[in-house]
Amino acid sequence: MTTLHIVDDDEAIRDALCWLFQSRNVPVAGWPSAEAFLEAWRPDTAGCLLLDIRMEGMSGLELFDRLLARGSRMPVIFLTGHGDVPIAVGALKKGARDFVEKPFNDNELVDRVIDALAADAEQREREAGQAGLAARLATLTQRERQVMELVVAGRLNKIIADELGISMRTVEVHRSHVFEKMRVKTAVELTRLLSGAP
Repeated sequence: MTTLHIVDDDEAIRDALCWLFQSRNVPVAGWPSAEAFLEAWRPDTAGCLLLDIRMEGMSGLELFDRLLARGSRMPVIFLTGHGDVPIAVGALKKGARDFVEKPFNDNELVDRVIDALAADAEQREREAGQAGLAARLATLTQRERQVMELVVAGRLNKIIADELGISMRTVEVHRSHVFEKMRVKTAVELTRLLSGAP
């Protein structure tokens, strides 16, 4: 499971939240300020951000804006005791996942965070899969790509050979290389892989 990052300048609240999530076996890291989290943040920082809106120095909303500008897609749940509708609507319109007002129900907050962590993990897994597919496709020669496209289109080897003006044996060799490089055993598996189907 990825990490929940709690950014709150109120030490007592931060510690209480860390304890709450640790007691539910959620990996958690506490940050005393937006500046501290921003300094440590990296593009591959995974998990969910539970963010207080009003803090000394950089506010939660400012941190959210800075992270968006840096390309972060980490789910953000705002937590505040001073929330109002315009702030909530503004944060959600910018892409915040949720907005929770204090006092909150512990179980509901934990459920929302676990959902956000799962969503982040799924997104990262999907992106890793797409990157892996792109890397495999990049290993294909131009001819192998042509053969692959015709295989996926359902053409038989003889038809592919006729369309590309090569022998059936050559088609079989290219087809074998395509399957090996794409790590599939059948044309159906190849089609599913390229269509993103499970």
